[in-house]
Amino acid sequence: MAVPYLQVDNLTKSFGDLVLMENISFGIAEGQRVGLIAKNGSGKTTLLNIIAGKEGYDSGNIVFRRDLRVDYLEQDPKYPEELTVLEACFHHGNSTVELIKEYERCMETAGHPGLEDLLVRMDHEKAWEYEQKAKQILSQLKIRNFDQQVKQLSGGQLKRVALANALITEPDLLILDEPTNHLDLDMTEWLEEYLRRTNLSLLMVTHDRYFLDRVCSEIIEIDNRQIYQYKGNYSYYLEKREERIEAKSVEIERANNLYRTELDWMRRMPQARGHKARYREDAFYELEKVAKQHLRNDNVKLEVKASYIGSKIFEADHLSKSFGDLKILDDFSYIFSRYEKMGIVGNNGTGKSTFIKILMGLVQPDSGILEIGETVRFGYYSQDGLQFDERMKVIDVVQDIAEVIELGNGKKLTASQFLQHFLFTPETQHSYVYKLSGGERRRLYLCTVLMRNPNFLVLDEPTNDLDIITLNVLEEYLQSFKGCVIVVSHDRYFMDKVVDHLLVFNGQGDIRDFPGNYSDYRDWKEAKAQKEKEAEKPQEEKTVRVRLNEKRKMSFKEKREFELLEKEIADLEAEKTQIEELLCSGTLSVDELTEKSKRLPEVNDLIDEKTMRWLELSEIEG
Repeated sequence: MAVPYLQVDNLTKSFGDLVLMENISFGIAEGQRVGLIAKNGSGKTTLLNIIAGKEGYDSGNIVFRRDLRVDYLEQDPKYPEELTVLEACFHHGNSTVELIKEYERCMETAGHPGLEDLLVRMDHEKAWEYEQKAKQILSQLKIRNFDQQVKQLSGGQLKRVALANALITEPDLLILDEPTNHLDLDMTEWLEEYLRRTNLSLLMVTHDRYFLDRVCSEIIEIDNRQIYQYKGNYSYYLEKREERIEAKSVEIERANNLYRTELDWMRRMPQARGHKARYREDAFYELEKVAKQHLRNDNVKLEVKASYIGSKIFEADHLSKSFGDLKILDDFSYIFSRYEKMGIVGNNGTGKSTFIKILMGLVQPDSGILEIGETVRFGYYSQDGLQFDERMKVIDVVQDIAEVIELGNGKKLTASQFLQHFLFTPETQHSYVYKLSGGERRRLYLCTVLMRNPNFLVLDEPTNDLDIITLNVLEEYLQSFKGCVIVVSHDRYFMDKVVDHLLVFNGQGDIRDFPGNYSDYRDWKEAKAQKEKEAEKPQEEKTVRVRLNEKRKMSFKEKREFELLEKEIADLEAEKTQIEELLCSGTLSVDELTEKSKRLPEVNDLIDEKTMRWLELSEIEG
């Protein structure tokens, strides 16, 4: 039987009149990996803060197993600015750090009182290796300047330092709040693999559905102030949640049918009811509670029409941009086609956001020309675009842009109705912006971008802080969006559902166009790495074999393959020459240009592959 690590019983938490959770209970046992899911504003971060002892609660009990080591990665970690990266790893007082400090105080005290006991504890906690392990994990997270001050770190670097801090001591229970926010794809996959290899028990909040699916073995959902538990990963949760909602709908429908009958009886009963009818009256009020329940529609219905967009979108002609020795764009040219949906991926610091800002006219290139079509109306969702007046009410933020929103086909919505489509209840609409959670602010920001009827959406990290419910419907909206889309995101699931192809930023101006979604790209990268690995092996074996033995004769099948390869390579070379001439001719339409641009790298790869095989066969005697 699994050892209980954490038990939460009858926990209630409210802020004034807003009740976030009411009498919720759940436990986490040794080895459990639990993902916490809820829509924005439901109290996910609040619950983690309560468990971590950083926030109070109204009633209930939270009990940890004695001597349990717990670490907590906050969503927005903070450290004193004057600390170095390595000092930050010693700043938060976990048990190992406190033991090291105790040992240092002992060594500074005359006679070294209690040294023997401390030495035993240092060995047990593996405290001697703490600094070395900190440097090792920081390096794996691509933080290598250990003397750099915290104030010089980007948001992503700071999150990685805090993540290293949480992983170093290998706690029994690790609590993570949005661990993949600000991590690039490589780092997210590294963390995913690291957590899968360890025996850590986990409680985490994340919007990264691939991460949830691959790391978590159980899902806890907060819905309507209650807890629902699912003994499976994210895919299992989706299936069972749908079953729960359907069953609840049937229960409410049955209660409504019976309620109408009982309501008629209540109205017909004389005022002086007999004792025998009392039980039926009590049952009526219980039935009324069920019948009047409303299953909240958690769909953010983004039914906003895109304005007309012409055939000319944007053309980048020989763009270059550098910051000192760092190249962002290096003679970059691209013609964007109508209704194209492009994803941009690459490690942090390779220039993805700078490229977007050049496109939006916020940053000027060093050289080259960028032409934007006359009909293009951008909708720009940026990482730092949440510039709301905290003292404004939510409804006023939207009404400042438009009182009425056009949906197309003659349909219109008032600002209030529009906000309700974004899960902002009438109460929330008349609340102040400063009271919104981080995810609710993101949702409001998305609302202000889409209500302007753009036909070209540029989304820079749109998934950070948005709940999974909102992400699902945003994905559906973008799939049917009658306009153009560019998405910069580290959310692999989101990219897979939304984009047609990728621009891969490899750094120093090396940008490649990949025809497919992120999973296709990842599979291609793995296959390429495996192929390169295998290509090295035969080379070594062949050298030994040729030196020790005589060359063998080519088989009939190999001779036939060798002859066919010569013809195939010649045909591919001719196709390559033809494509290159057409691309330079200036006679192709935008669609033809796109098609030929996608075909060229495919032809190059085929030539390389077949030439490699031709060389292998040519070394065998005919």
